[in-house]
Amino acid sequence: MNSRPSLLGIYLNDHLAGAGSGVELLRRTARAQRGTALGPPLASLALEVAEDRESLLRTMAALDIPVRRSRITLGRLAERAGRLKLNGRLFSRSPLSDVLELEAMRLGVEGKACAWRSLEALADADPRIDLVRVQGLLRRAERQIRILEALRVERAAQVFTADRTGIAPVLYSHP
Repeated sequence: MNSRPSLLGIYLNDHLAGAGSGVELLRRTARAQRGTALGPPLASLALEVAEDRESLLRTMAALDIPVRRSRITLGRLAERAGRLKLNGRLFSRSPLSDVLELEAMRLGVEGKACAWRSLEALADADPRIDLVRVQGLLRRAERQIRILEALRVERAAQVFTADRTGIAPVLYSHP
């Protein structure tokens, strides 16, 4: 028996690691934004992304792909390293952090959508892939991308306008 992981196994484990990092970033940012208009949509997205991660785990199990804990650990380390960004403030949270974190979240969800599209393309060749479920997850990812992009664009406009005018940015009120 070949003990070398399959390319699909490596790919899905990388996405699993990214999903764990994404859940952590969404949860951390939602906590930081608790009490603001940004908090509720981020908390809701954190729950959805955690559910999506569980769906990925179920898909991997159906495909007999083992979870590689080392990849998950590397994903956690990458998420923590991502917190060390130069955002114009040394010891306090910068409004720029909002923009950068929303961008990172959006990019993560874009990656997740790519994984669902890859699984969708494989579904004809592998009956273990639940095509209907994957298509539903893809639609949800596309909706999450739209939400994150709307939040990102609005927050970027507020932060950069405030930076130019010297007036502190106000958090927006999104559903």
